[in-house]
Formats: sequence, C-alpha cells, structure tokens
Amino acid sequence: MDLSIGEVAQRSGLSVHALRFYEREGLFANPVRRLSNGRRIYHEEDLEWLAICTKLRSSGMSLAMIRQYIELARQGTGNERERLELLRRHENHVEAQIRELQGTLDVMRHKVRIYEDHLARGEADRLWNPSHPDAGQGS
Repeated sequence: MDLSIGEVAQRSGLSVHALRFYEREGLFANPVRRLSNGRRIYHEEDLEWLAICTKLRSSGMSLAMIRQYIELARQGTGNERERLELLRRHENHVEAQIRELQGTLDVMRHKVRIYEDHLARGEADRLWNPSHPDAGQGS
C-alpha cells in the first residue's frame, strides 16, 4: 500500500520536516520512491524501519553509525557479524547511559526525601541556602 509523506508523518509521529531530513541524511533503509510528479511514496516497510531508526536515534546512536548499519544491511548477507558488532557497541553505550542516569536518579530521590522530611517536620528553613551559609546543613 502506497503512503504519502503526510500519512507516514501521522503514523510514525515524525514531522514531515523530520522525514525529509531522514531522507536527505540517507537514513531510510530503502531509497524513498517518487511518483512522476515528484511526490514521495512510502510503504509499510518504511514505517517499520522508521520505528527502529527513531529508537536508535533516541538512544543516542549517531547518524554516522545508523548510516553504517544501513549500508551494511543494504549489502545483503555476509556481513551479519559486522552488524552485530555495531549493535553490541551501541548496546554497551546505552547500558552505560542507563547506569549514569540511575546514579542521577538516586541523587534526585535522596534530595526529594530530604526536602519531604524537612517540610513534614516544619524545618524547611533548615534546608541549605547558598545565600545564607548559617542555614541548615546537608541539603
């Protein structure tokens, strides 16, 4: 089934501008087809690839790395180990990001507990205030 750029934008959640950017950057697994009047035509497999591609982007994969992955896939069979290694490298990168974010979340939860405790005890004035160094410590 042929899809217009507007239909793909609606179904993918990407803007028409973003879809044109993806095309310009060579981020579609298959070249975008055009009608004789120049209108872009997409297919279901384009939507499936966009779903994967947007996850790769949102996880921090660079455009260059996505292009490398696409190029390997376009070459067909015989380079599956290279594709796997590329995906494993990125998987390790995402896992490191998650560990860093978990540490950040732990700090935020600790700070929230301190504020909740001080407010519940009516001691909010004892929370740390950089403009009043004699105010409470530790928060």
